[in-house]
Amino acid sequence: MTVIAYPPKPSPGDRVAVVSPASGLPGLFPRPHELGLERLRKEYGFEPVEYPATRKMGASPAERAADLHAAFADPGIKAVFASIGGDDQITVLPLLDRELIRANPKPFFGVSDNTNLLAYLRNTGIVGFHGASVMVELGRPGALHPQTADSLRAALFTPGPYELRPAERWNDVDRDWADPATFETEPGARPGTGWSWENADRVVEGRTWGGCLEILAWLLMADREIARDPAEYDGDVLFLETSEELPAAEEVFRILRNMGERGLLGRFSALLMGRPKTWSFQHPNSPEEADRYAAEQRAAVLRAMRAYAPDTMIVFDVDLGHTDPQVVVPYGGTVRVDGPARRITVTY
Repeated sequence: MTVIAYPPKPSPGDRVAVVSPASGLPGLFPRPHELGLERLRKEYGFEPVEYPATRKMGASPAERAADLHAAFADPGIKAVFASIGGDDQITVLPLLDRELIRANPKPFFGVSDNTNLLAYLRNTGIVGFHGASVMVELGRPGALHPQTADSLRAALFTPGPYELRPAERWNDVDRDWADPATFETEPGARPGTGWSWENADRVVEGRTWGGCLEILAWLLMADREIARDPAEYDGDVLFLETSEELPAAEEVFRILRNMGERGLLGRFSALLMGRPKTWSFQHPNSPEEADRYAAEQRAAVLRAMRAYAPDTMIVFDVDLGHTDPQVVVPYGGTVRVDGPARRITVTY
């Protein structure tokens, strides 16, 4: 079994890498990217360093892998941030030098398609951090969300426990990055609904595994970065979230069913299910349609879990996915889920 350790933490004043291992969208939408870079400087005191493929749309897997190697190998770089996600990072994984990265452990922050690299880092023995992409969370219009900002600050600088809390208000309706008016005001928000618990009669603690559900499905199909022996996940805490592509409830069920058939679902002591994104430019759902989508996804998750892991504790609507705010989850790090007290505590 791989020994997993937390990498050294950066300090204000350090240089940090900004890379695009999935997609070079900063080249198409420089405004949120540059706002995110400014926040890294002003809010966290870093000196961000961009790499050759960071703003290059259509960069080859080899170019993106080279940027990652350069960022991890440079002793002057103390953390690595993904600009954004995408859908092609799986092609980068076979090109990565695991020994180079293992010899130079650094905190890596990213979400969505960066589930690929987070799973890779965990298998390399390095805790990664699921959250805080430059263009989305750091480049948020108006201001950083206070809950996102506080979680990221703790993950960056403060080792030890950090208690997650439900968002009092949240949002998942996007605005056009090409429109300058988007960045003049903060996004709208709707009242929070708190977390919902199933089988919350115990306290569990384990290392995290998971990420974006669709990306995990691709990794399973490609047979990459998934333990051959499901027993390696015994007692771990699974966390999942779905993307802005809004996968249908039946697709969510099928992915989880197939994970169950592989012997995975029953290994985990708890499931943290991210609040689902319910709106996109391709699917501009009304509030009623959005509520129905979320309810159907929850029913699909419960259907699969009751078939393959009926006693597993589940927490729904944790703010760890494609919605705003977004808390940082240590990938391969420790999380404690206290059902009776209704508390979730991660270790950064």
